[in-house]
Order: sequence, then C-alpha cells, then structure tokens
Amino acid sequence: MGNALFIVWRETIEAMLVIGILHGWLSARPDARAGFPWLWGGIAAGLGLAVFLAVTIMNVQTWVSASALEWFQAIMPLAACALIFQMVWWMRRHGAGLKKELEAGMASAADRANWLAIAVLAAVAVGREGAETVVFLYGSVKGSANGDIALGSAAGFLLALAAYWLLSRGTRFVSWRAFFRVTEVMLLLLGGALLVDGAEKLVGLEALPPLADPLWNMGFLLDDSTRTGGLVAAFTGYRAAPSGMAYTLLAVYWTLALGVLLKLKPMRRKG
Repeated sequence: MGNALFIVWRETIEAMLVIGILHGWLSARPDARAGFPWLWGGIAAGLGLAVFLAVTIMNVQTWVSASALEWFQAIMPLAACALIFQMVWWMRRHGAGLKKELEAGMASAADRANWLAIAVLAAVAVGREGAETVVFLYGSVKGSANGDIALGSAAGFLLALAAYWLLSRGTRFVSWRAFFRVTEVMLLLLGGALLVDGAEKLVGLEALPPLADPLWNMGFLLDDSTRTGGLVAAFTGYRAAPSGMAYTLLAVYWTLALGVLLKLKPMRRKG
C-alpha cells in the first residue's frame, strides 16, 4: 500500500503541474479560450492511454505461459527502475525550463490556431505520467492485495490534490524545489528496490549468476520477512540475505545516481 500511495502521489502531482501550466496560460489569453475543449480532450486521451496500458499489462498474465509470465514479472521491475532513473534525470535537466517550454509550445499552437497541437501536448503529458504510474505500480506492488493497491492509490491521489494546493501557494508552505529534491531521492530509493527485486528474480531464473548467495545474513538485526523489514525492503531494496549479483547491480545503480544525476543542476521553482 505504501508504494502505491507514494507512486500515485508523486506522478499525480507532476501531471497536475503540467495541466496547471497549460490551463493557466490559456486562462491568461482571451484569444486562446477556444483551446480549452482541446485541453480537456487531450487530458482525457492521456488518461485513456494510461488505462489501456494498465488493462494490457494486467491481461498479459492470461495471454502467456507460466514460464513467460515469470520472465515478464522479472523484467517489469527492471523496466520501472530504468524509467525512474530516466525520469529523475529528465526533471533535473529540463525541470527549470519546463514552464517556459510548455508556454512556448502553447503560444506557437495558438498563433496558428492549431488546437490539435495543444490536445496532443496535454495527452502526451498526462499519458506519460499515467503510463509511468502503471509501470511503477506493476513493478513494485504486484502480489499485493487488490484492495490495498486501490486504497493506497486513492489515498495517494487525494494527498496529491492537497500537496498541489500547498505547492501552488509557493514558499508560504513549501517550494517546488524542496518538493522535487526530497521526492527524487525517494524515487531513487524505490528504483533501487525495484532493481534488487528484478535482479533476484533473474538469478532465480538462472539468467544471472548469484555470485554469492547469500552475500551475508543480517536477519538477526532486521528480517525483511517481517512487517518492518518488508517496508524497508520495499522502499530501499534491503535484503537480510541478498545475493551478490543483486547488490553488485545496486552498487552500480547508486554509483550512477550519485555520479551522474546528483551533479546535474536541480530544477528551480516553477512559475
């Protein structure tokens, strides 16, 4: 439930940020009011794309053999990890100029009365966040009870509404910069957990050598099969008795994160 809450919370806020920028730009230009139906249509199309992807992923398990499903469930956490890494990298590279880039695209579309371009812009923005949410959820919470996932997702959405309201008020409460700095660290931790999960599944399928299994055993300090240990494992990739391969890949992951991502200039506050 915790992973579902955090994923939906973070991705919903990002989608709301883009929608808020587009809506604010249209509201400020009387000559662009005709773009509102296209904006809402683009948002609906983006949500439809995310729902289609969710249905497709969930139905994969009924379309393929048990063996193929095991491979799919091993690859999906790795895909989600790569997507998280790419997302944090992209936001650090482009976040500071996101508002300017979006508004420039809107201005160009409005000048040419190309409202379809605005719809596409909204659909791509919402569809991207929705697709990321689907992949992250499948990669990190599969095997959890459907009720827990639904409850966590609903709570994450409601918290995102409240957080966006606070963030839109600016530095009176908390800045966008602080928000993204904290949540990108949380995302990187989740990405590491997904990497360990996928690596251990591939070791189990004998697609990767274990190197050392276990590398050590810290169960006497914190057992990842307990409620507390499971929560730490879900968010950080902690294992009481990890395989050498899983933690070798985790070390490479954090080396890249610290050596590449954290050297990039972080995003500034929007607006």
